[in-house]
Amino acid sequence: MLKIQNIRPVLLSAPYAHAESLEVRIHLNTGYRTTGMVEVTLSDGTTGLGEGYLAVFAPRVFESIVNLLSPYLVGARAFDITSRYRDMCRVCDYWSMSGAARHVISAVEIALLDAKSKSLGVPAYSLLGGKAVERIRMYGSGGDSPTPQLMQQEIDDLTRRSIGLFKIRARNHEAAKTAWVLERAAAAGIQVAVDMTQNLANPAQTVSDVMTFLADVRSRSRQPIVFLEEALGPLDARSLPLLRAQAGTKVVGGETLTTATEICHRIQQGCYDFSQPDATVIGGVGQVMEVFAAGRQNGVDTVVHCWGGPVGMMANYHAAFAGGGLLVEWPMPAYALRSEMLVEPLKIEAGCLVAPTAPGLGANLAPEIEQKYPFRADAVYQCLGVPISSPPDIWKL
Repeated sequence: MLKIQNIRPVLLSAPYAHAESLEVRIHLNTGYRTTGMVEVTLSDGTTGLGEGYLAVFAPRVFESIVNLLSPYLVGARAFDITSRYRDMCRVCDYWSMSGAARHVISAVEIALLDAKSKSLGVPAYSLLGGKAVERIRMYGSGGDSPTPQLMQQEIDDLTRRSIGLFKIRARNHEAAKTAWVLERAAAAGIQVAVDMTQNLANPAQTVSDVMTFLADVRSRSRQPIVFLEEALGPLDARSLPLLRAQAGTKVVGGETLTTATEICHRIQQGCYDFSQPDATVIGGVGQVMEVFAAGRQNGVDTVVHCWGGPVGMMANYHAAFAGGGLLVEWPMPAYALRSEMLVEPLKIEAGCLVAPTAPGLGANLAPEIEQKYPFRADAVYQCLGVPISSPPDIWKL
């Protein structure tokens, strides 16, 4: 009976994207991004890695909550992941039933899943009921380039990988940019989705604002938008069914929700055409599997959100293979940790992700990685960054 011997927080900062990326210019102006992980060590020496998205925004808060939880877990049975999840909830729910603590609970739960599956010598999805699918179609998630030249490079990258769906970031004043991408991507045989980035906006845009944006785009291009993500703000979920009825395209979201209960409620209320849970946010892989189950019961697909580091990305992918996902997000911006920590490279064939085969999640934290990418206090996502937009006239078709 293996027990938890040690838990430690790990903060790493690595170069991210490129200097012209709008995300870097607005929110990460050092050019570095931080990933927060938890390393769990079992009594036989096996280690497991987990990740919590909180560390992108508040790395020291992430670290502090890991240290708060650790004494409650060390010495407990490692393989009873459900009980350990409940223990963490009992410690944190009074003061953070949703929000920051859920990201840390996510990291520990993921680390325990990784350690258990490594100990048993099987991929993590084997402990989630096994693979429901062998491969999953991918969409490229990027589209924050400020010029047509850089945007075309993103389209070309997807073409080389045979990925046929491109999600861009576009705010409600960026119809010209959206139409340009719709036309240029269509010429390469690629469809386009739009993330309107309202997940941090309060007050946010309204249904009327979204409809005005869509009308402007449609006046410029006949190419359809495949789906519209995070089109309304975090406090306006009640308007999502109305937007779905009017938009003429799929309406999706859920990446910021920190409990399966909340996202499942939105599924039942008809808020989404497909939901986007993230294992590094929602409480771990087990909670993502609950969302998959609710989606099946209500005829709503589940498409995992993957915008974190390597461990979070692989945790979400394993959930998608076990849950029977039809589509997954592939983050396009270069991030050294994603490539250097994977045990085996992502296998992409004909635009589809092939199920990984390495034991555990398929990520490894070598000592040289920690030495190469030490935490930088200035590598913190700036939520109040000054917005930057490309001049509309550069996107003329």
